[in-house]
Amino acid sequence: MTRKTIKVDLLARVEGEGALKVVVRDGKVQSAQFSIFEPPRFFEAFLRGRHFAETPDIVARICGICPVAYQMSGVHALENLLGVDVSGPVRALRRLLYCGEWIESHVLHIYMLHAPDFLGYDGGVQMARDHGAAVTRGLQLKKVGNEILQLLGGREIHPVNVRVGGFHRAPRKRELRPLAERLKWARDAAVETARWVATFDFPERERDYVFVALRHATEYPFNAGRIVSNRGLDISASEYDAHFAEAQVQHSTALHSYFRQGGGSYLTGPLARYNLNFDLLSPLAQDIAREIGLGATCRNPYRSIMVRAVETIYACDEALRVIETYEEPDRPFTPVEPRAGVGYAATEAPRGLLYHRYRIDAQGMIEDAQIVPPTSQNQACLEEDLLDFVGGFLDLPDDELRHRCEQTVRNYDPCISCATHFLRLDMDRG
Repeated sequence: MTRKTIKVDLLARVEGEGALKVVVRDGKVQSAQFSIFEPPRFFEAFLRGRHFAETPDIVARICGICPVAYQMSGVHALENLLGVDVSGPVRALRRLLYCGEWIESHVLHIYMLHAPDFLGYDGGVQMARDHGAAVTRGLQLKKVGNEILQLLGGREIHPVNVRVGGFHRAPRKRELRPLAERLKWARDAAVETARWVATFDFPERERDYVFVALRHATEYPFNAGRIVSNRGLDISASEYDAHFAEAQVQHSTALHSYFRQGGGSYLTGPLARYNLNFDLLSPLAQDIAREIGLGATCRNPYRSIMVRAVETIYACDEALRVIETYEEPDRPFTPVEPRAGVGYAATEAPRGLLYHRYRIDAQGMIEDAQIVPPTSQNQACLEEDLLDFVGGFLDLPDDELRHRCEQTVRNYDPCISCATHFLRLDMDRG
């Protein structure tokens, strides 16, 4: 019996610390484990005993890439609890803030984390030597997303302007005009991005995924809608715990999510949103999706980079729509008073469905909090991708096989934590 182990000690294109082990016996993939070994971060415990109004600033620190998603899920859950309905210009500003986060996060993944996989480079810096114009375009496009966060959130990283009931301050119309000009350029750059990534060479692999995402009657989902699937699920956020559960596994410090009924895995994120909400994309985003060969459905996870590019077009379109129709609100927030209860919310972080639940007492102090990020919801599905796909790549040399395994993980843009550290791969061929 031959035994072979392939180890990768450094991978700089996933967010956080993780490892991957694939076991092959008799030419077949026997097991695949995606391990997260970062220490627990205890944010749910940090929230207990704090006043509910502190929630947006605390949960924003969970992630430096998608802090808005944590803020929006938190404030929506607390507004659900407190009976507050945020509408009109303030609600529109929240969608604009979400557009900024999607643009900066998607473009970071497309250009710096995922494109090097398809073009044969170790990273974005090496890729820039031969594709300087493309990398420059990506960095400038990402900057437009950051400018939205700066204007609406008060700063690009961990915004401070979000509060339960709205914002501390709403921008003046004149402050948004320069942003509109930048977004018109960004929309053209996003279209170029979609056409560029469509030229990549994609492995022909598909799975019959269970897609789970938000679905709204009239909007491509950011921070509102019911939780739906392509298998008939249609529930409110308050019903999340009745349908989904989390379990500890030995090889990961992050919990794995699964359906309570049947115990199966599911996929959240761009691919799920796209397949469940294609009809709600802007006309331009739909046209470009068809032009680059995506169509209304896509089950190839390697093409998720194309879906992210299409969603970036949509985010630019939606941001322009909000700015063009914006009217300054009389007041940037609705006053809220504490009352005892439980509140629920789910929003669409760039990487997928993000669920929050809070219980507070009559004085507004948080008694319990539950936060389920998209990466933990996708972990089981990611491991199933490896089991299903890697067997078809076993004829590749070890280095290329390792690269393909890493690429399969990066399809998910896993946000293991707020920082990029390393992935260790052990390949046991028996």
